[in-house]
Amino acid sequence: MTLAQILSIAVLLGMMALFLWGRFRYDVVAVMALLAAVAGGIVAPDDAFSGFSDDIVIIVGSALVLSGAVQRSGVIEQLMRLLQKRVTRVRSQLLLLSASVGLGSALVKNIGALAMLMPAAFQMAKKSNSSPSVFLMPMAFASLLGGLITLIGTSPNIIVSRVREEMTGQPFGMFDYAPVGLGLTLVGLIFLRFGYRLLPMDRRAAPTMGEALDIHDYATEAKIVAQSAAKDERVSAFIERHDHEVAITMFLRNGVRATPWPDMLLREGDILILGGTPDSLERAIARDRLDFVGTSEAPQSGEGDEIGVIEAVVGPGSPLVGGTAGSLMLRQRYGINLIAVSRRGERIVRRMPNVVFRAGDVIVLQGPLGALPGTLTELGALPLAERELRLGSVRKGLLPIAVLAVAMAATATGAVPVTIAFFAAAAAVVLLGALPLRDAYDHVEWPILIMLGALIPVSDTLRSTGVTEIIGTWLSATASGLPPWGAVALIMAAAMAVTPFLNNAATVLVMAPIAATFAGDLGLRPEAFLMATAVGAGCDFLTPIGHQCNTLVMGPGGYRFSDYARLGAPLSLIVLVVGTPLILWVWPVA
Repeated sequence: MTLAQILSIAVLLGMMALFLWGRFRYDVVAVMALLAAVAGGIVAPDDAFSGFSDDIVIIVGSALVLSGAVQRSGVIEQLMRLLQKRVTRVRSQLLLLSASVGLGSALVKNIGALAMLMPAAFQMAKKSNSSPSVFLMPMAFASLLGGLITLIGTSPNIIVSRVREEMTGQPFGMFDYAPVGLGLTLVGLIFLRFGYRLLPMDRRAAPTMGEALDIHDYATEAKIVAQSAAKDERVSAFIERHDHEVAITMFLRNGVRATPWPDMLLREGDILILGGTPDSLERAIARDRLDFVGTSEAPQSGEGDEIGVIEAVVGPGSPLVGGTAGSLMLRQRYGINLIAVSRRGERIVRRMPNVVFRAGDVIVLQGPLGALPGTLTELGALPLAERELRLGSVRKGLLPIAVLAVAMAATATGAVPVTIAFFAAAAAVVLLGALPLRDAYDHVEWPILIMLGALIPVSDTLRSTGVTEIIGTWLSATASGLPPWGAVALIMAAAMAVTPFLNNAATVLVMAPIAATFAGDLGLRPEAFLMATAVGAGCDFLTPIGHQCNTLVMGPGGYRFSDYARLGAPLSLIVLVVGTPLILWVWPVA
């Protein structure tokens, strides 16, 4: 072996050791590996940052923005709420959630699909009096399986497609992964439907700061307009339709306050004082198309600052105490709206402008995000622990779904390259208001993009120094007596073994060139081996660190490190046994 080859292997082994140690985050490890490769002379200084301009980085970042827009739209969440009323048994709920996450992961980035449906898992767990841990890990595993169905479902698919294009001049298409991905997803869902019992039933997450604050009974104000679903509906029917999660504490008709009775009909022009959690209030207002005070009189922002909401508590010496939003002219003087108020031990029955503030009141304010911290200081209000609130934001309904569908259709037909289609789609959802610019940046997982950009030139040293030929030759000698299915299984098993420690995207960056060389040495077509690499790297069911989806559910599910292998080891074996013949059936090697 040459010195360059030795240095290439040493850098990658050192990188894997740092991943295993866990002392540094994966993006920091990737940057360290890049610097070491440059210092060792195996990556030219001019090529050091070439990975950040790679199509993979653009596609992954754009897919995350699109996932955030779809999540914010609430369409999938609303669909799940309709379905969960008909599904009451734990095993049926598990199958519904897992299948929904799996199919959703085929359309958006799998971590985005999982994040969209995690709230539904908590709601179902609460209604069935079970722990969310019963649902969350199977949902995470289903999201990994569903990500195998399309090109954009997970990063390994995108990377493998590029490797095939470099080898044959033709990348994998949007739905080339579908036959294998759908088959494995179906088998995996059947296993998870019964295998969830392998998980400990006593796992529960530690309460979050938001839960510790125990702020549930907010009051807000909305008006029934001509297109509202609540128009001409009885009060009891309105409450029943919203699963008793929202209460009408008071309403005003023609300027007169009245107490609502169950049989009373709601009419156009009625102003409702609604009580409930922020999420419940936001869903009710959005679903019924009510005219919400936060959207009908949104404050103005200067210099392009975004409008957002924040929770705060009124301090004892606050100038708010004893005043109202109307008398203090919050909107005129400070450029903010009072969206909702929560007062412990008391239900608010006044309109928002007429609520007299008291010390200890928790309020939700809407205004320019850049100015809100300074405004809170001036008003003597203390911001609470940050949690995502959609109350006071505007949903765009089906718009993000339509944009995503157009992007997928454009790439599937070959009319537009994947990179351009998804970058344009990400820009469209921001420009059309489906996702605020600040939220778009928040949804991009910058550590993942940094890792990808840094590792692309590092992993390419295996090819440029000739290491892939050496490893491919060694694998060929090892598998020389194996039939084609054994060779494909060997590649898949190797990718499965590496990805829990190296991260799935990094695994493909390292393994895909080796798999391609391996196929060439055996005189076989590369597609099956590349597909096996993508499946193996995308199916990390053994640890919480190999994939973001597994990491995402660890805290909320209260899982321990060893819990993943209890459910994941048999699922990995099933994927290996079923996936190998399925790949060979769809992608013949001869």
